[in-house]
Amino acid sequence: MANIRRLDILRVRNLREIQIRPVDSVNIIHGKNGSGKTSLLEAIHMLGLGRSFRSAKLEPVIATDADDCVIFSELEEGVTIGLNRTRREGQVLKLMGERQRSWVDTARHLPMQIINSDSFSLLEGSPRVRRRFLDWGVFHVEHEFALAWRKASKCLTQRNLLLKQRRLDTDQLQAWDQELAQQGQHIDQYRRRYVELFLPALQKVLPELIALPDLKIRYDRGWDESVDLHAALQANRERDHRYGATQSGPHRADLQIRIGKNGAHEVLSRGQQKLLVSAMKIAQSLLLHEISGIKGVYLIDDLPSELDMDNRRLICGLLEGLGCQIFITCVDARELENCWSEGVRAGKFHVEHGKITPF
Repeated sequence: MANIRRLDILRVRNLREIQIRPVDSVNIIHGKNGSGKTSLLEAIHMLGLGRSFRSAKLEPVIATDADDCVIFSELEEGVTIGLNRTRREGQVLKLMGERQRSWVDTARHLPMQIINSDSFSLLEGSPRVRRRFLDWGVFHVEHEFALAWRKASKCLTQRNLLLKQRRLDTDQLQAWDQELAQQGQHIDQYRRRYVELFLPALQKVLPELIALPDLKIRYDRGWDESVDLHAALQANRERDHRYGATQSGPHRADLQIRIGKNGAHEVLSRGQQKLLVSAMKIAQSLLLHEISGIKGVYLIDDLPSELDMDNRRLICGLLEGLGCQIFITCVDARELENCWSEGVRAGKFHVEHGKITPF
């Protein structure tokens, strides 16, 4: 389950009041820069993941002269998701009319991938970006992962508070070390299993877009491979106390993405990087569908940027083959003509001054 059948957006940036009924396959959102195309993708992203991909803060998403914004969608089989964000009271998320305390259930109903200009950060950004990419897949494949991660996050918070104290409470620290070690080992197992499944999926997709025979992707779990996490925490306690933060654990994991001995972003052109990142995200959805039968939703912002027509066709062909619902933006709809097979019924929506019209 994932396809969006109805989407209502109220007071999100310059989108005042819109309602669209997307098609199940390809939805092309076109219009001039600044018209509101990316804001539509942003609204969908917030609904599925609880955060904007354009701003760390949610308040700027609300229209400048409004006190709140509302996003509502109806999915297949009548599942509804609604989000109300206010300037003073935060946000309220509802699934089937019931208020949610987290995005866990919503994210399972609406698995979502985004490909945009920020996607390059998967190669050149911090380890946190790659952990988020990795954990998206682990979350959807390993259903116990979310609980283990919540427990580990609580342990990290408490442990770091203790480490900031001038005199360590070793008894309390030992208790949190044991719990963090247990949850960290579970998280590592979930991630390691996922990577073992993901790499073959990537090898199916990657040659369709670009030949990278020297590509190597290695999972780094975040602590010394020769010891368990509890031993690593004990060995690094003095250093952790000095920094006031835990330096080893699942929160330090990373994916090393290299071409030969160099980081991929140091070797590949921007166009090649976009193809590699696209392949990685498409591989995740391919794997999710193979394991669970779920297809997901793709948000693609300005695909024509830095890609010629041949490469656009390649990416569009792979996305089409997934059978996912796609929302894709461009300035001129003609930039995406001839990118899809003849049997694809693409919906077209023109955006101008915050208003969206089926085209």
